[in-house]
Amino acid sequence: MQSPATLVGQSSLFLDAIERASAAAALNRPVLVIGERGTGKELIAERLHRLSPRWGGPLITLNCAALPENLIDAELFGYETGAFTGATRGRAGRFEDADGGTLFLDEIATLSQAAQERLLRVVEYGELTRLGSNRAITVDVRVVGATNEDLPALVAANRFRADLLDRLSFEVVTLPPLRARPDDIDLLAQHFARRMAVELGWSGFPGFTRAAAESLLGYAWPGNVRELKNVVERSLYRWGEGDRPIGAIVFDAFDSPWRPGTRHLGPPLVANDAEPIALPAPAAPSTAHLDCSDLRAAVAAHERDILAAALNRCRHNQRATASALSLTYDQLRHALKRHDMLG
Repeated sequence: MQSPATLVGQSSLFLDAIERASAAAALNRPVLVIGERGTGKELIAERLHRLSPRWGGPLITLNCAALPENLIDAELFGYETGAFTGATRGRAGRFEDADGGTLFLDEIATLSQAAQERLLRVVEYGELTRLGSNRAITVDVRVVGATNEDLPALVAANRFRADLLDRLSFEVVTLPPLRARPDDIDLLAQHFARRMAVELGWSGFPGFTRAAAESLLGYAWPGNVRELKNVVERSLYRWGEGDRPIGAIVFDAFDSPWRPGTRHLGPPLVANDAEPIALPAPAAPSTAHLDCSDLRAAVAAHERDILAAALNRCRHNQRATASALSLTYDQLRHALKRHDMLG
């Protein structure tokens, strides 16, 4: 069994977010946690609960995006026997389960308008009604919501209730993405690597080679801390040797010369019986590199194409591109400058 996840970081942006959450924990008010996927929103919700006077009560979690719209009400507010087909026995909802504690609603922006309206009443008055019942039930629950959406923008687009947002946003903790915390990348990588070394039965973690460490620092981390954890653990597992530094970072688990091509799911070739869709004619193959009347120009053009393809594959991250081409960072910069590609 893995040990519980912990918040790890030393960058000022990260510590500011932790301090804001810690200060809000003592108050019995709703809190919103905003951040990209993989930034640790659930860990912040757990911190808000553990540092609050409710720490002895339950911490109940519900991913609002994981349930279809017709089940959200039953899951949140409960139901009585016969409330709908298949309801052979009444059941308490997550709010009743969290009574005296904290309810963490992840992906709260996905709630339907009807569910938002019922949620507003519980947050405002502490009362709910089970489906199929007219009896109000009083609950004492602190709500912590999380999302990676821009909630004020959703309000402006009439996709989220303004009055609910007003009630939930007593405090908003916004977590910085990992790309804004470069000082934490090595710290987190070392943390996850040491834990994985123990799981693999190694006597210790031998560290990363300089090139491997630089590739970790140069990557954009669109999946943030969760992606970093997966990449580090995968890299140690595939390296397989605990007696020498890790020299290869496996960013893409799907990377393989035999990876199936992506199937194009475009419109059908025939929209209806009468109107076939004309396909564009294939482009003629390029002969730019086959004309060797000027060898140096042809080689230069081929080198430029390789650089452009590698940059595109590495999402224009120059450190990752240098590593992919087995170049140093300075060598890559010189090559890009030679081809006027630095802009």
